[in-house]
Amino acid sequence: MTRSRLFFALLALGVASLFALAAVTEHKTVTGTVSDSMCGAAAHMMGESYADCVRACVKDGSKYVLVDGKTVYTLDGDATQIDKFAGQKAAVTGVLRGETLKVATIKASK
Repeated sequence: MTRSRLFFALLALGVASLFALAAVTEHKTVTGTVSDSMCGAAAHMMGESYADCVRACVKDGSKYVLVDGKTVYTLDGDATQIDKFAGQKAAVTGVLRGETLKVATIKASK
């Protein structure tokens, strides 16, 4: 009887772990403006376009972010791919963990 209880307890734990893993890897799409972690939604440097400002800040060590209203998500992904959308509105799909969005796809948005 004890072995069967142990078996079912381990089985239940395994199933619960699978559901937790599935929840963690769920993809979410967020639409916003691609910016940098220094400026976020703030104004850009004088004399530069918004995209140029974002790129300059990233070159100086800032991270790419996606600004969705008052929410700012740090983008974790291929910087070359994200750079194509610097200063533009984009739809980013990926796994969201806290404030970080692991980029799976990024495309232009209206």
